[in-house]
Amino acid sequence: MPRLEKRPNPSRFWQYATPPVAVILTMVAGGLLFALMGKDPLAVIRTIFWEPLFGEFAFYLRGQLLVKAGPLILIATGLALGFRAGIWNIGAEGQYIMGAVIGAAVGLAAYPTESRWIYPLMVLAGAFGGWIWAMIPAILRTRFNTNEILVSLMLVYVAETILAKAATGFLRNPEGAGFPGSRNFSTYRAAGNPELIAGSGLHWGGVAALVTAVLAYVLLQRHILGFQIKLAGQAPRAARFHGVNPSRLVVFCMGVSGALAGLAGLFEVTGPAGRISIDFNSGYGFTAIIVAFLGRLNPIGIVLAGLLMALTYVGGEMAATNLGLPSAAIQVFQGMLLFFLLGVDVLTNYRIRLFSGGH
Repeated sequence: MPRLEKRPNPSRFWQYATPPVAVILTMVAGGLLFALMGKDPLAVIRTIFWEPLFGEFAFYLRGQLLVKAGPLILIATGLALGFRAGIWNIGAEGQYIMGAVIGAAVGLAAYPTESRWIYPLMVLAGAFGGWIWAMIPAILRTRFNTNEILVSLMLVYVAETILAKAATGFLRNPEGAGFPGSRNFSTYRAAGNPELIAGSGLHWGGVAALVTAVLAYVLLQRHILGFQIKLAGQAPRAARFHGVNPSRLVVFCMGVSGALAGLAGLFEVTGPAGRISIDFNSGYGFTAIIVAFLGRLNPIGIVLAGLLMALTYVGGEMAATNLGLPSAAIQVFQGMLLFFLLGVDVLTNYRIRLFSGGH
């Protein structure tokens, strides 16, 4: 019977091979899923991965890749810092929501003032909203040793309740005839986040995502704090002997990941989404977990993984429109990617041994 045998040292081959192998296995398993649903698997895979890049409407769709990838890269970069240190923030979706709500509230409070300072203040408020929401599980862990996974995850549902209240109550458009939703930021120039280059899809959220990835890479590779983050995740006892303060590291990593998630929410609500609505959150906070691991918790890898995941969003929407594929099937497809990523990643630290006998 086959068994797993621990490697004396992690396999460098599988460290790099895991993401592409996981993508290939996801395509195969996804193809089987689509076939069982009565769809042509090759047509679906082609629509998801080929059409947005090289199809008839590729120029427009490539711009949409930047729109979708921006928030994923921002959130995943923040999460990766914590994951590397063994700090598990699973509630980025809630921090994303709170960043959008608090940032939008600042902008709407100034309506209809046209001042160049409004948007910078909204950006700061969005980062603060995500940061303060992440501080709840951070402080509970450092003060009372609670599990940040459970607390951060449960706070997502609280944030969704606040979002619904904002859309139907304190941020509702007073000129919206009673319909839920805030004013549209696309018509409020001082608080809008338009395209920087016409037709490209690139807005300030995409710029912030790329800058953040570069800064995170420099932090991890060139700064003492990055060394402490990696040491805390790989050897917690050695980190304590090295003088790393676990509580400060929790607060820092949770705070940074929360602030970046809040920024992603602010850029989204003032850009592509355009307004606060009941269904504003689209699962970016959860999908970013897949992006972080697909990118091997490396900021540069996260940029590539974010673009790949954005491809499944854009291509999935095309498949839903052109081939009648349910949107839930695309979510399952994305979930398969994380499943195979974690499954294949086992081979980094273990090898499969085939042998006969009773044990």
